[in-house]
Amino acid sequence: MKILKDILYKVSIEAVKGATDVAVNKITFDSRAVELNDVFVAIKGVHSNGHDYIEKALSLGASVIICEEFPNVIVNGVTYVQVNNTNEALAFIAANYYDNPSQKIKLVGVTGTNGKTTIASLLYQMFKNAGYKVGLLSTVKIMVDETEYKATHTTPDSITINRFLNEMIEVGCEFCFMEVSSHGIHQKRTEALEFTGGIFTNLSHDHLDYHSSFAEYRDVKKVFFDQLPKSAFAITNIDDKNGAIMLQNTKAKKVTYALKSYADYKAQILENQFTGLLLKLNNNEVWSKLIGSFNAYNLLAIFATAIELGVEENEALRLLSTLESVSGRFQYIISKGRITAIVDYAHTPDALENVLNTIENIRTKNEQLITVVGCGGDRDKTKRPVMAQIASSLSDKVIFTSDNPRTENPESIIEEMEKGVEPQNFKKTMSISDRKQAIKTACQLANENDIILIAGKGHETYQEINGVRYDFDDMFIVKEMLNQLNK
Repeated sequence: MKILKDILYKVSIEAVKGATDVAVNKITFDSRAVELNDVFVAIKGVHSNGHDYIEKALSLGASVIICEEFPNVIVNGVTYVQVNNTNEALAFIAANYYDNPSQKIKLVGVTGTNGKTTIASLLYQMFKNAGYKVGLLSTVKIMVDETEYKATHTTPDSITINRFLNEMIEVGCEFCFMEVSSHGIHQKRTEALEFTGGIFTNLSHDHLDYHSSFAEYRDVKKVFFDQLPKSAFAITNIDDKNGAIMLQNTKAKKVTYALKSYADYKAQILENQFTGLLLKLNNNEVWSKLIGSFNAYNLLAIFATAIELGVEENEALRLLSTLESVSGRFQYIISKGRITAIVDYAHTPDALENVLNTIENIRTKNEQLITVVGCGGDRDKTKRPVMAQIASSLSDKVIFTSDNPRTENPESIIEEMEKGVEPQNFKKTMSISDRKQAIKTACQLANENDIILIAGKGHETYQEINGVRYDFDDMFIVKEMLNQLNK
């Protein structure tokens, strides 16, 4: 089987039972999707173990089983390949199945806690504006040049990644910009991909429900840079204390960007308004429609990437000025009543603090800032009181509400958030578990020139409650509420 090519050297194959010169249909790790002559890869996941579904896969016609442990019953005519790690094997098998598409496109990965979606999406937008055919693999959506597909994960599974990369190549895409999450790295989804470059944004408190410690979270991110080839570039935010760590063992060309430190690409914020940013970038002034110091970092990373990919400097500066903000990332409207409503994906303490500080730096201080914020259920609980403390310290009024409660009780999540509120800020806060009602209340409390921040869900158009996704769009709802109130 050509799909097993090279994995003997890259993945530890323990044993093989059956023939390897067999034709196969497709690869899947979902037993429900198995068809005749498929390869079924038994993945040990967080919530289920694919080894428990080998018998079902065989009953549906699987002819090859990739597993970490042989099943008790070996069926004649079926090929079994025992490997040390099925996630890793899946990555190489998927790449081989699609003829290693990452080797035929300039693939750039973006990793870090905050900014991944903005940077990847704006790089896609920039290179499209420059006239290239481009691909995007992001939290918000997947783009195969101009064809849009729905995204389900920040970093898709290995089969999905390679399938879309292959589609991009078939339509003539020269570049692909991809978000790389810590989950994706840890679960080997990015193994067997050949990256032209990698970008590190920043690192802060997140995903400690999955990773055992912040150090492990950091080290998983670092693996991505450790694996970059010598031919690639590694771009890092050197202002972040973990930025230098990402570059320690990489073989790639080391490139730095910063607002505060000496770096290869450096910027200074000259103006920061609701209308945009004026930056002095490597001694050139450039105006951007994006807002806030966090976006200054994002623009620096985008500029550095464009130059490293061969775009001429003046053209890169021109293209920067054309970029439009990404859905759900400091997306704002100004109502008839001069109320500014901002929707942002900020769902980590650092991201929330960045957004609130950006608003504080822009506003005249005569307006009140009303923040609506919640925390996701079945996720890192330790950040809940921290986010509440930040919101109540940096806002005039705060409404704690539900985010995506998933299988948790929204009231319990809010109670854990409230523990972070300092005594002097108690009077600023209220709790309304119904998110729509919380947004409506914020609109009722707002007066002319006031600012409403709705944080946590950003681009999402659903709310997940007990395994069901209900239609829910923060921007749509705040517009509707302000119109109803004629504000």
